[in-house]
Amino acid sequence: MNLVLISSNIRFDNPEDGANAWSYRRDLLKDILLSHDPHIIATQEGRKNQLKDFAGLLNHFEIIDNHRDWINERMYPSFFIKKNNFNVLSSNDLWLSETPHLAGSFSFGSAFPRLMTWMHVRPHHTNQDLLIVNTHLDHIQPHTRMEQTKVLTQEIIKIKNQNSKLIIMGDFNDSPQSDIRDYLNKSFPDLNDSWGLHNKAEESSHHSFRGENLNGSRIDWILADKGLTIEECFLEKRSVDGKYPSDHFPVICKIKL
Repeated sequence: MNLVLISSNIRFDNPEDGANAWSYRRDLLKDILLSHDPHIIATQEGRKNQLKDFAGLLNHFEIIDNHRDWINERMYPSFFIKKNNFNVLSSNDLWLSETPHLAGSFSFGSAFPRLMTWMHVRPHHTNQDLLIVNTHLDHIQPHTRMEQTKVLTQEIIKIKNQNSKLIIMGDFNDSPQSDIRDYLNKSFPDLNDSWGLHNKAEESSHHSFRGENLNGSRIDWILADKGLTIEECFLEKRSVDGKYPSDHFPVICKIKL
């Protein structure tokens, strides 16, 4: 079975974005993401109303939020999965703080609460379990990102079982050459960088709605278990009439189980 995964920071619903506000680009984002016929869409930075709105646009998808007690002002990494394609075995949110099970908590000087959401799924017609993690780290302090990564790692180790293949995706607000990437590589040596297997040159994934950022780096990653065959990985850079669906390029990854 082939799986198409997308990780996309969708930019929070900010009326001050003017022509790039959510209401003007929600349909464009939907059209571009669905053009890849994805099975799982992992988003970052949306709040409840925005994510529920997006779920309404994705007719053949469902948002994985049965475990969630929403806090309206918080931004949540979220999963949208194609209906009738997966058995969802379990899911939850964990906050990247000293108290991961306390909703809305934050530590380590984080600008505001950050979290990881995870799900154990089994694609239909397979016997392969996947533990898929979606996260979004602090955007200011490297020290904060490192401490959040330590929490992320500790919690993954607690919930991962021996039979599941691990995929970690999201907006890490740091480059693949960073200390947090080194920490993840040492903690999970069986992970591959899906980008690195298919691309020689690094590119910036955050572009502030301009379409390019020559001084940026690839801060959006999809890391997948070496037991999974990564057939393709790329940044989706399309725009329509000069308008981009977000201020980040979505990452598209095609995996063969």
